[in-house]
Amino acid sequence: MKLGKKKKKTLPIRLNIIFFGVFLLFSALILRLGFVQIVYGEDYKRELEKTEDITVNTSVPRGKIYDSTGKTIVDNKPKNAITYTNSGAKQEEMIKTARLLSQYIKKDTKKVTDRDKKDFWVMQHPDEAAKLVSSTEKKKLLEKFTDQDEYNQQVYQLQLERITEKELQTVTKKDLEVIAIYREFTSGYKLTPQIVKNKDVSAKELATVSENLEKLPGVDTTTDWDRMYAFKDTLKSVLGNVSSSDRGLPEEKLDYYEARGYSRNDRVGTSYIEMEYEDVLKGQKEKVRNKTDKSGNITSTEVITEGKRGNDLVLSIDMELQLKVEKIIEEELKKAKQSPGTKLLDRAYVVLMDPHTGEVLSMAGKRLVKDEKTSKTEIQDDALGNITTTYNVGSVVKGATVLAGYKTGAISPGTVQSDEGIKIAGTPLKKSWTYMGNINDLTALQRSSNVYMFRTAIKIGGGQYEFNQPLSISPTAFTTLRNYYAQFGLGVRTGIDLPNEQTGFKGSNTQMPGFLLDLSIGQYDTYSTMQLAQYVSTIANGGSRMEPHIVKEIRDPVSDDKGLGPVIETIKPKVLNTIDAKPEWIKRVQQGFKMVAQTPKGTAYTAFGGKTYSPAAKTGTAQAFYDGPSRSEYKEPPEVYNLSLISYAPSDNPEVAMAVMVPWAYQGSVDNGINKKIGERVFDAYFELKKER
Repeated sequence: MKLGKKKKKTLPIRLNIIFFGVFLLFSALILRLGFVQIVYGEDYKRELEKTEDITVNTSVPRGKIYDSTGKTIVDNKPKNAITYTNSGAKQEEMIKTARLLSQYIKKDTKKVTDRDKKDFWVMQHPDEAAKLVSSTEKKKLLEKFTDQDEYNQQVYQLQLERITEKELQTVTKKDLEVIAIYREFTSGYKLTPQIVKNKDVSAKELATVSENLEKLPGVDTTTDWDRMYAFKDTLKSVLGNVSSSDRGLPEEKLDYYEARGYSRNDRVGTSYIEMEYEDVLKGQKEKVRNKTDKSGNITSTEVITEGKRGNDLVLSIDMELQLKVEKIIEEELKKAKQSPGTKLLDRAYVVLMDPHTGEVLSMAGKRLVKDEKTSKTEIQDDALGNITTTYNVGSVVKGATVLAGYKTGAISPGTVQSDEGIKIAGTPLKKSWTYMGNINDLTALQRSSNVYMFRTAIKIGGGQYEFNQPLSISPTAFTTLRNYYAQFGLGVRTGIDLPNEQTGFKGSNTQMPGFLLDLSIGQYDTYSTMQLAQYVSTIANGGSRMEPHIVKEIRDPVSDDKGLGPVIETIKPKVLNTIDAKPEWIKRVQQGFKMVAQTPKGTAYTAFGGKTYSPAAKTGTAQAFYDGPSRSEYKEPPEVYNLSLISYAPSDNPEVAMAVMVPWAYQGSVDNGINKKIGERVFDAYFELKKER
């Protein structure tokens, strides 16, 4: 009896302890909930509402490109577009939207791959797909791949491999359109609009989609753009290209652009001016704050920063002058092709430059290309060839050779040397195009004496020449001459604001005396037409090597898209270096160049004699070996002649400098003079246009 009473007293005490413990737990829970509500309530509310600041690509147009007179060269042509923004929709929902959208628009299916079809088949036939991999196989895979994601991937891969052609044939033509649309839906980032269709969107398609937007979550209609070239193919290769919305960012520069805030489907410049000035031409994206509900659907959008199209570029190129220069090149190429020995002639280049600022006034190049299907010859733009191709240029370098002679003490202004041919033991006689007797430096430039330059180069190399005897020169003579040429821009980058500039090729490493003589007359190393333009500009302006540039100004876009906006930046002239020469030496060479153009025995007198704009010039002919597109037709490279011309005018106060390059101009002994014909007509056109204005 006593034991039973003790048990009855113990039970209520234990229950009270339990109830008290429960009370404490509930009290702690209530306090914690209150603390969370008061202290972190707003944070959780914001997380629940999921409000984010997101930079959204609204296809802001790029900046325009104008010529130096204000003419529009590159513009933006608006076009209708249909977009999709993924706000977190599930796969099934996206397929449903894609299927409905396919009823309203026609979508090209050329990009749909077999893999796309298989993925779609799996989505539409999940039970059948599951049966393609047996439970035994799944068990083995699970043993091998412990990571769930990796395991699922392996199973899915087996499913894809086992889908038969018969099963793929169940994918209908309409299904293909759904797949093509779905591909666009999934091609970019979440909450960033993706272009679904922007090519040939009809007014009916746009209206129908707009009327049914409520049924199409994430779909919207907008305006996209295409680059429009007012002068068609003129200068197109220099202007460059812009990627399409399909391609978006170039794969090879994906990390570079993404690190700078670009989206994968952003359109960027992929070559030349469009690429070089991407930071200027790209627009400012519209920045919005998207508010989403629990399901990830956008409930409201607030614009934080308005979008703005890119800044405009004003080029130093004068398009009216550019068109005239291109026409001249085309006409002279066609005429020259009627002459004998011009089978390999297929191109010509011209650069016009302001010698005091480095502004490129015209940059033209044309190439004759035979169509393999029609056998007709077409003329293609090759303006880029002025910086991307290099050739032996011949005697135009003789001005630099004379100045190198002055600098090294090999000769002095007025030094007289014999024009009698040079004969080194074991080598052929090297001579000028005609015997000129004893001549000074001015006559050597005027009549283009090879031998005068040979003798100067031998002295630069410390050699002692004797007829038909071995000749020893210092190996450093090659470096001395090349380094001096480089001061003018020959054999080095000019610094032009375009990518992929070529510096040229140095002759073989064999430093034989005869090769030094070839170097001194421009028949050993190769140079570009742009380098020649920089070189002659340096002589024209008195010794300052100016950096050439094709962009003149950066301007703010105007809201009404009419006319030019205010100047943001003017590209200032940049002196890369000043050549190591006394002013009187440069004037001496300038005098020689003037004699080339304005005295009867000058090699450019037939082109420039009597011109009112008083030009100075230097012609060039280089013996070379053909290495053009038809090289494979010959067992040994044919010997050809390259023709060149450098000039500036007026000679006493230069305002324009010119370089002309015609590779592989002729074979044999009949000089067609195409370099001088092009040069004369180009300068005539320049000064006639100036007079008209």
